Formats: sequence, C-alpha cells, structure tokens
Amino acid sequence: MMKATLDATVITILFSLLTYVLFMSLQPFSFVQAQNATDNIQANKSEISIPSTISKESQEILKSLRINPPTFVAPGPDDPKGWQKLNQQISPLLQMAQPAVDSYHPNITVTELGDVNVLDIRPRDWRDNGKVLVYLHGGGYTLLSANSTLGTAATVANSTGLRVISVDYSLAPSSKWNQTIDEVISVIQALKEQGYSLDDIAMYGDSAGGGLVAGSVLKMRDEGLGIPAALVLWSPWVDLTGMGDTFFTLKNADPLPLLTPRLLLAYAAAYANPSDQKNPYVSPVYGNFSSGFPPTLIQCGTKEVLLSDSVRLYQALDQAGIPVKLDIYEGMPHVFQTYFFHNTTESDMAISKTNDFLRKYLGY
Repeated sequence: MMKATLDATVITILFSLLTYVLFMSLQPFSFVQAQNATDNIQANKSEISIPSTISKESQEILKSLRINPPTFVAPGPDDPKGWQKLNQQISPLLQMAQPAVDSYHPNITVTELGDVNVLDIRPRDWRDNGKVLVYLHGGGYTLLSANSTLGTAATVANSTGLRVISVDYSLAPSSKWNQTIDEVISVIQALKEQGYSLDDIAMYGDSAGGGLVAGSVLKMRDEGLGIPAALVLWSPWVDLTGMGDTFFTLKNADPLPLLTPRLLLAYAAAYANPSDQKNPYVSPVYGNFSSGFPPTLIQCGTKEVLLSDSVRLYQALDQAGIPVKLDIYEGMPHVFQTYFFHNTTESDMAISKTNDFLRKYLGY
C-alpha cells in the first residue's frame, strides 16, 4: 500500500510530472482558439472533492493534490519546436518512476520492429508462452515516449508475466495521425513475421495511446489485416472533437491540472486537422464496429473528463455485439493505475482485472 504519509515535497514533484503525463484529457472549445494556444495555462484545483467511498490511501493522495499547480506554456499545434522543447522538459521528470522499474528487474532491449523504434520488455523470470502485449503510451499524441513511460509498461509486464512491446511512435505535429497509425500497424506486421499469430497478440494503451490502439485496429480490420485477440484501454481518448458530456460536467473534477480547452485543441490540431477529427481512425468512438472488433476492457474513473469517451465507446461496442467490459472506479482520476495511485487498492484491483482479462482472451 502507498503510505498516507508521503512526503509533501515528493508529492509536489510527482504532481508536476503527472500534470504532463495526463493532460491529454482536456476540454476543447473552437479551433480558432487553438491556433493561439500558446498562452500560459494554469488550472485551479484547490477544491478537489475527497470522497469517503474510496480507499484511505487514495483519499490521502487526493488531499495531497490540493496545491497550486505550476504555470506552463502550451505550444501551438503547428509549432514542432515548441512541442519538442516541452517534451524535453517533462521527460526527465518521469524518470522518477525508475526505482519502481528497477524493483521489477525486467529485461529491456532497445530495438526496431517494422522500422519503428520499440522497447522489448520481458519480466523477470519470463518464460516464452508464445504471447505478446503491444503497448501504446499516452501523451496527447505530442509528448512522452516509450522510454519516459517505461514505468507503466514495466508494471504491466510484471503483473501479467507477458513480453511487452512498447512502441516509440513518432509524435505530432511532425507525424500526423495517418503516419502514426501506419507505424503501429508496421509493428504488428513485424510481430507476425516473427511467428506470432494475431490470436497471440493483445494491445493496450492509456489515454491518447488507448485511442491510438482502437484507431489502429479499425484500420487493420478495414484493410483485411485481421485484428488482435484482445484490447485493454485505460482512460482512452477516443473523441478528439470533445463532444462528450463529461468534457463539460467533469472539467473541474479531475485533480490533474492543465485540463483546459486550449491545450486539448492544441493536441488534437497537432495530430489531425479539424476536418479529420471525426475520422474513426482518429476518433474511434465514431467507428462502425459491426464488421468486427476484439474483445475490449475499458477502465476509467468517475473523476475524469474522459469518462464520456469510455461510456460512449462501450455503448458502441456493446450495440455491435462485441464482448466489452466497462470497469469504472469510484473517485479515481485519469489513468489512475500507475504513478500517483500505483499500489493503492483501486490501482491493484484494476491491474488485477487487466491481467484476468488478458489471460481469458490470450489463453495463457
């Protein structure tokens, strides 16, 4: 269990880094505003509700987040140097997860699959069962990397015992949605060339990575390439147009700062032109799932602005007859399974259910 007495300084630093990891779940306004999205952005999160219905350790963590977040500059959607600079600022912060990674003692190899950079992560005492899990990280399509999100990939590798391939896909605005999705598909094709069948491949992603998983699978299906055995989506961002109800009703509920209209539009516009943002490969919630889709586990929390994305995707899959489970956690924010809430009751439960779901559909 994470102790309720975490040092305030450590919490403050972690809060700053998680600000960046999770600020892909923001509320959009108009595209015109996005073109000027270089303003200083600061969110007021001093009045976060602390529900008594969650674990004591999670209550204490939420209390620790009642601080004034720092002010950052959001680059414009057509400012690659600005995004690169921001990425350089935040990526080192995520190395604070390194002690947790070290405690798992994974075997990590930097390599390429399908001419795409990946991390090949094999848990301690790994035994080849012929199964593989492909991970796509979050970061609003513009930030972070396979290396900076190693804490998440290593945690899942350790809990499932699976070989995890973390894809270091190209970031927007230098890479638009069609190029990024093609990179993901290239990795899957390369795994098939290594001898894996699609029945032995599952995929998971968090936030923007969850949307990228779903969009890539839709394109694979449409191009006759088949679909993987199962998907796990943590707090998936699957509607870049920001039409979900909770983009408005929960915009102040998530304890993570920078959940602002301008920044989300900067992410979305950097990744896809407004005219493309309802394309199902970009915003999978608008997809047609009647032609098939893998069994899917969707996990999210009641505090996050992306709750509507999860609910709407669940309904779309369920109406198409796809095996799908919507697993919602009381009082939890965006991507609570790792970082802040890692090793809390809620995180442990969610990761355990992830493991159970993958075992069921991968058959290991």
